[in-house]
Amino acid sequence: MSEPVIASMAEVRSHLADVLDRARRDETPTIITRRGKEEAVVIDVREYRRLSRLADEVEETWLNRLADEAEAEGLEGSVSLEEMAALLRDRRD
Repeated sequence: MSEPVIASMAEVRSHLADVLDRARRDETPTIITRRGKEEAVVIDVREYRRLSRLADEVEETWLNRLADEAEAEGLEGSVSLEEMAALLRDRRD
């Protein structure tokens, strides 16, 4: 992935097709700013899906490790893997 291009909301509005082409063809993300503050990123949908899968895999690995550690320490006061995942999702939102 190339270094991102930083563009204002107005620039992106005026050149949306170019932004999308750059993301897809050149694999260059565009960071969109509003009033000088970074607000969003345009990336190719394949890259988004890859990053999403990677995040899910990392979370699953981490949760499994936590569950293994909890099981090794004993069951008293522990929560199920599903309960832990729900707690972590709530905390992330």
